[in-house]
Amino acid sequence: MRLSSRTALAAAAVACVTALAGCGTDTSGPDDDTLRVVASTNVWGSIAQAVAGDRVEVESLITEPSADPHSYEASPLDAAAIGDASLVVYNGGGYDQFVDDILAAGGERPETVEAFSLFESGAYSDLHAGHDHGTDAGAGETGSATTTSEDHSHEGDDHSHDGHDHSGVNEHVWYDLATADAVAHAVAEKLSELDPEGAATYEANAAAFHENLHYVSDVVEKIADAHGGTPVAQTETIGHYLVQAAMLDDVTPPDFTNAIENGTDPSPAAIATTRQLLVDNQVRALIYNPQTEDRVSREMRTAAESAGIPVVEVSETLPEGVDYIQWQARTAETLAAALDNAS
Repeated sequence: MRLSSRTALAAAAVACVTALAGCGTDTSGPDDDTLRVVASTNVWGSIAQAVAGDRVEVESLITEPSADPHSYEASPLDAAAIGDASLVVYNGGGYDQFVDDILAAGGERPETVEAFSLFESGAYSDLHAGHDHGTDAGAGETGSATTTSEDHSHEGDDHSHDGHDHSGVNEHVWYDLATADAVAHAVAEKLSELDPEGAATYEANAAAFHENLHYVSDVVEKIADAHGGTPVAQTETIGHYLVQAAMLDDVTPPDFTNAIENGTDPSPAAIATTRQLLVDNQVRALIYNPQTEDRVSREMRTAAESAGIPVVEVSETLPEGVDYIQWQARTAETLAAALDNAS
């Protein structure tokens, strides 16, 4: 969470709404009854679109693969899109604060689905229950998972999200599969209220999304089975929930990751300790966010590559041409391959 950037972001978002009103721009939205769904990033947009299907076109405000959502500055058009929306889907937890600011500064508030609130509430999902889902189908060439008709019984499931500690604040909850599942079902519920005729479609699409998530969850569970406790390093805690679900041991000094996350320079001691982890081959993979790389993180990547440690890229927005399921499947598969090869 880059605090200085967040302050500027909040001011820009409120200024957008004020500017729209001051210039006489109509922010009341179209007069027709067309459903309009807006997502803060294409991550949540992809999930919302999977549920909406062909009935509703979802607009994502942040789509550029190289963009850093932490430093995103909302435009007047973004403010208008949120103001005109029937439903807004966003991360929350301070990650995309501009959405909260626009909502607070606007007039009539649209329906919302906030992922971080669902995460904090511990919304139920069986994705981390350790089930054998009876399929070897995977992402293959395209990264798309195969759905099955298997009945995933909820009996005896663990509601704890595989031991996730909800007391800490890590807002990157799109790497928590249970939260993604909860968002999909919440979107289905909201859209069903807004468009009762499409309720069956939305519910079926959310169920299909859930089934597809099981492929990703199974890959993560296989990592945990094969490599649980394996030490890894991260330049930033973007992949925190993936690392946690895979039962990996993130041994990066918190002083290092916290500084990178906040957009400040880590202390020389934190840099030296992190570099030593890589130079001495004390970790089996470096998890790296290319969207927020700087001089220090690039140095860590170079150190890892020089030591023969695989680098696994994680990101904050979808790569071009893939959806959420494909993206998460590829990320989990890449991590699994890196750890297999490092063993």
